[in-house]
Amino acid sequence: MELVSAKLYIVPTPIGNLGDITLRALEVLKQVDVICAEDTRHTGRLLSHYEIKSKTMSVHDHNERARVDTIVAKLANGESIALVSDAGTPLISDPGYHLVNGVRAAGFEVVPLPGACAAITALSAAGLPTDRFCFEGFLPSKSAARMAQMKNLQTEERTMVFYESPRRICYTVKEMIEIFGPDRHIVLAREVTKAFETIHGDKASDLLLWLESDSNNQRGEMVVMVAGYKSDSDEISPEVVDALKLLATELPLKKAAGLVAKLYEQKKNALYKLGLELGL
Repeated sequence: MELVSAKLYIVPTPIGNLGDITLRALEVLKQVDVICAEDTRHTGRLLSHYEIKSKTMSVHDHNERARVDTIVAKLANGESIALVSDAGTPLISDPGYHLVNGVRAAGFEVVPLPGACAAITALSAAGLPTDRFCFEGFLPSKSAARMAQMKNLQTEERTMVFYESPRRICYTVKEMIEIFGPDRHIVLAREVTKAFETIHGDKASDLLLWLESDSNNQRGEMVVMVAGYKSDSDEISPEVVDALKLLATELPLKKAAGLVAKLYEQKKNALYKLGLELGL
């Protein structure tokens, strides 16, 4: 494979197991003039393993904006450049946005390579719906901000995917219990692709007990996947919903919910809550 010069290649790297890198990625890393790495020492171990001699340059959160002009100048000089993060696909909760944006604005091509991503890898084995999901990355480190963000997701119907650190995982799950409820299904994937990979799913309250039962369950990089919100309407027949809508046009919602509950042997509170969700 012969690389075209003056292009920026986005190259995913393994998230744990060094074997999880594509042949194309290895060829690109061997041939580019410069590899932009989040941590050159960390990336150096991968390059050494595969006997790759390409030059490296640090590009991380603290210097990325300042590096854009330097990298654009290299591209203008006909050099080919690769961008890698410490693990997984660059820009996915990792640096790179400002660089890619600057390179594209300067008129140079950005070439993405497929490869490892912790969120997608974990999601594929979680047993949660994957036809629709949202990636939320890392929640805020402060509890108040974290809970505020979760409250905004309280009625999110898609599967939610988060990254979390080992030192915050128990706090986060406790807050998820408070916001999403103790019965919401959560799947935790830790150390994905590594020797102690664990994927454990349970209702939120039992997942917390599992985490607290063994400190080893709190170790390693974490992907937290939360089942989407299910409205009470998912368990109420269309006939009952239609009756509630009809009566709510003539009666206060609370009375309408009470009458429909008696007629159809439903729970009044569930019907009242559904009415609020429907704006009746």
